[in-house]
Amino acid sequence: MRLIINSKNKPAIPLVSLKTTPKNLQVLFEDNHLIVVNKRVGDIVQGDKTGDLALPEIIKSYLQHKYNKPGNVFLGVIHRLDRPTSGLVVYAKTSKALERMNALFRNKNIQKTYWALVKNPPNPAKGSLTHYLKKNPKNNKATVFPRETEGAKKAILHYTTLKNLDHYVLLEIDLETGRHHQIRAQLSTIKCPIKGDLKYGFNRSNPDGGICLHARSIEFIHPVSKEKIHIIADPPKNPLWDAAINS
Repeated sequence: MRLIINSKNKPAIPLVSLKTTPKNLQVLFEDNHLIVVNKRVGDIVQGDKTGDLALPEIIKSYLQHKYNKPGNVFLGVIHRLDRPTSGLVVYAKTSKALERMNALFRNKNIQKTYWALVKNPPNPAKGSLTHYLKKNPKNNKATVFPRETEGAKKAILHYTTLKNLDHYVLLEIDLETGRHHQIRAQLSTIKCPIKGDLKYGFNRSNPDGGICLHARSIEFIHPVSKEKIHIIADPPKNPLWDAAINS
């Protein structure tokens, strides 16, 4: 059996979002083992040095309230998503699910699809990119190399042009590898920087401080029920994303 969840029936994420709270958390899927949320721009997937409230703490509060749990709530971080991006994030509610989902990611048995609004059309309109990426922790940025380089990891993605807008291009991206800032760095290297991404070559920021990169969908076999799960999340609600989706 295949279960498809689409965020179209759920409230859209507005252009300049309020901070995520347990009351406005956009939950797309939840069962005894997993919870999937549509993250807002600015949300932190895991606590970091900023000390800002991270999504796991917000989700724990949501679960405590929903199920009237008096003690600590278990929540495992399975994968990451950059703070300025939006879209699907999966968390584990049990240690069994965490262990099994980690194995799915490790063995590349998870299909993740991203959408990006970029400045220039890629040439060709559909293709694959292979580079070598090296993370610089000082500026939290990935440096891209065209060939094998010491300390750099191979990065492969596949892209398809979905739509040409007046000033931007909507791309769909499938990752073969999962490197630090991979999509952002590789698209910038081919002169297709993501809208709002100052770090990787776009010329101005977005009103919400984010970038137009969205984790659109995820597909996997549920680690416990073995049901095929396919979850789709709509991007933030604003005129540009609306034009990309509806025009």
